[in-house]
Amino acid sequence: MNTPVILGIVGAGAMGRGIAQIAAVAGVQVKLYDMQAGAAGNARDAIASQLRKLQEKGRLTEAVASTAIEQIEPVNTLDAFENCDIVIEAIIENLGAKRELLRCLENIVGRDCIFASNTSSLSVTAIAAIATHPERVAGFHFFNPVPLMKVVEVISGVLTAEHVAQFLVDFAVRIGHKPVCAKDTPGFIVNHAGRGYLTEALRIVQESAADFSQVDEVMREAAGFRLGPFELLDLTGLDVSHPVMESIYQQYYQEPRYCPSVITAQRLSAGLLGRKSGRGFYRYENGAMRDDQLSSIEASAHPWAGTVWVAGTDAHASAQLAALLSRCGAVMEAGEKPSATALCLVAPLGEDVSTCVAREGLDAQRTIGIDTLTGCCGRLTLMSNPATDKAVAQQARALLAQSGQAVTLIQDSYGFIVQRILATIVNIGCDIVQQGICTPEDLDCAVETGLAYPRGPLAWGDHIGARRVLTILKNLYQATGDPRYRASPWLIRRAQLELSLHHSDN
Repeated sequence: MNTPVILGIVGAGAMGRGIAQIAAVAGVQVKLYDMQAGAAGNARDAIASQLRKLQEKGRLTEAVASTAIEQIEPVNTLDAFENCDIVIEAIIENLGAKRELLRCLENIVGRDCIFASNTSSLSVTAIAAIATHPERVAGFHFFNPVPLMKVVEVISGVLTAEHVAQFLVDFAVRIGHKPVCAKDTPGFIVNHAGRGYLTEALRIVQESAADFSQVDEVMREAAGFRLGPFELLDLTGLDVSHPVMESIYQQYYQEPRYCPSVITAQRLSAGLLGRKSGRGFYRYENGAMRDDQLSSIEASAHPWAGTVWVAGTDAHASAQLAALLSRCGAVMEAGEKPSATALCLVAPLGEDVSTCVAREGLDAQRTIGIDTLTGCCGRLTLMSNPATDKAVAQQARALLAQSGQAVTLIQDSYGFIVQRILATIVNIGCDIVQQGICTPEDLDCAVETGLAYPRGPLAWGDHIGARRVLTILKNLYQATGDPRYRASPWLIRRAQLELSLHHSDN
């Protein structure tokens, strides 16, 4: 796309400013409007200041910065948009307000002007329903901060014309962003795919399997996420996150996979919003987390000095456990059954330790579970059962800490922490592509860029192994009867055929 484009932006808040900045730097003429008097001019000044800072750091030349500033024109009325090729609205997330804006613009802009909504959660089809020409209405969802978050969702409503979506794809590339295309469904790609990380973490805490700081530590240090789920909730703010959870749940007609949590509902009512209120799941001072809130340190204990017996598991997990125990200086037993004094280690997938004890006929007091899903790398997670001797649990933790790795000890839970959360992320991702909401490639790109996950959902599934993910989900579903764990057909078929989760239907 090299032809000149005139872009109109409605809304001079952070999102509108960000879009104006990247468009202007790309050489696009921008008209910026805000209903609040003086806001558009102030936004242009703020953008100019930011561009000069980038120039000082050597990220922009003086010529590019100066030209970009000149490209942005604050306007005082929507009538100034009459010759725009595209108008992007970045106003309040309210269906009525967006419809009213669209109704006004249709009386001003030309017949071929495209109306793009930056909505994050509203239906593009519903916004376009009042339009005389709904075929030219589409979603164009950026992420804050726009200059840094290099992905944008292009959402086609039911009546959106193909050439309109293609225009937005080309325009996104022109202004330096990666477009990912989605059908008009609740949450689109990123907010839809992100449900699993938060809702499953909340479910784990609600079951008292672990506390929120333990969940955060394990997801950061065992699975490689930049922020734990509760750190992320504090950063976003429960006044934003919880309504989105409820909205997507209701828009999907109470789909169990997206069920919100009473925990966030209660904390929202209490005003525990997160960083913005000074207190959420953690406490904050001057916007920074206080450094005295690490999860409680386990009481010191002497490492287990006896032998260790490992229950039969798959060859890969057995090799990982053997290497780990060797680093810890443990003496392993090789028999089919443990001796009467051995520490018993089990490595369930989607099951709890109690189930393993009952099936294997083990001594519950001496049996501990360990999560091997991520290869016994990073932080280790041990899981007791209700009958585990507390001294044995502490000695087991101390033994494995001799590997030099941090160790988290949690209560009995179907599927540990990492297993449950990653399996949920993968399963929701599989169902997104099963529904044809987007391509496998766009799903992973959107999630990796928009949510900063270490891998996209399908890449996670391929890394873990589709069969192992399916085993976790089947065992969770069988044990709990909760339909949130029912496996997506996309996952089931590819696991059965040993295909990559990125493999599309022929």
